[in-house]
Amino acid sequence: MAPVPTVLDDTLLDDPARLAEADTGGLLRAAAMAGAQVRATAEAAAELELSDRLDLGRPRAFVLLSRPGVSRSVIRLLAALFAPSCPVPVVVSDFVPSWIGALDVVFGHTDDPGDHELAASLERAARYGATVVLSGPEDGPIAASVAGKGMLLAPRVPVPSEFAFPRALAAGLLTANSLGLLVADVESLADRLDAEAERDHLAHESFVNPAKTLALRLSGKLPLLWGLDQVAAAVGAHGAFALATHAATVCDVADYHQALVRPALRHAAVASTSERDIFADPEDEPAGARPKVVLLSVRSGPVYRAERNRAEDLFSGAEVLAPADEIEADEPALAGLLALRFELAALYLGLAAGSIGGAGRYAPVTA
Repeated sequence: MAPVPTVLDDTLLDDPARLAEADTGGLLRAAAMAGAQVRATAEAAAELELSDRLDLGRPRAFVLLSRPGVSRSVIRLLAALFAPSCPVPVVVSDFVPSWIGALDVVFGHTDDPGDHELAASLERAARYGATVVLSGPEDGPIAASVAGKGMLLAPRVPVPSEFAFPRALAAGLLTANSLGLLVADVESLADRLDAEAERDHLAHESFVNPAKTLALRLSGKLPLLWGLDQVAAAVGAHGAFALATHAATVCDVADYHQALVRPALRHAAVASTSERDIFADPEDEPAGARPKVVLLSVRSGPVYRAERNRAEDLFSGAEVLAPADEIEADEPALAGLLALRFELAALYLGLAAGSIGGAGRYAPVTA
């Protein structure tokens, strides 16, 4: 089987007509529906009277169910957002724990209507009296598992499952808001996502389009997505998911402290960000893609600022993505903005490299 093409046609990125023609599956438009997904989820929650039904007092534990797909990074992000100030234990698990009880609240997201393992897990939670909120399809075993027993936030804006991150994030934030565990401005999140989608529109040239700029800087590199805080590291996990999904690009993802305790990769990362000798022989370059350090930052404050300064000193030529430098917003909105930028960058990279687009949704693979 022939490998997926990896040579970037960078001229495509600044040719809106060719980009639109290449994007036969309408994936750029699907990603740009992020703000609409958030608003539709908020409307669904209001119709379900989610706030009133979750007015239960403080739960014993808040269980976040992680499933395949965007759920993995969304749940990790929610846990990172809750952790610093949450007054109850936050438990991340693939399944409902055996100790679940009537004082616990379970939240999960899935895009698989036939996830029988999750369905059985949710049925057990309901049987033991736990409160269940699920973001997922309205048909199939998953929906049946919460029918009459829990609250289902079904999708209202149809997009492929790999673009469900905003909907899942909004559902988790609305659940936490209703429980009094977090105060997140979901309307502002939708507005910020709309603004980011507009900035990253295919009609805007690379030098003013953050997603296209990121795509160009990651092209042909081994991205090292290192989060300077736990929220940023969770967004990095979604960035790696998007880059693998759309651009066949493999990334390293870690929080900054974990990244530093791996000597060989740390050495390669430092070398890749230092000034290169213009007289060096390319034949002496190590084989394989050159590492590209991308430092991600969401949280602000003196501690995080000092950490960022140290990281920028060590990796002097690193790419730094810190949405708080661009806008004023709460952490969920900053995280959502950065996640969307990665999605759109991955799409631009995939379209320009030929790993997506063409005659079908993904480029044909021939024997």
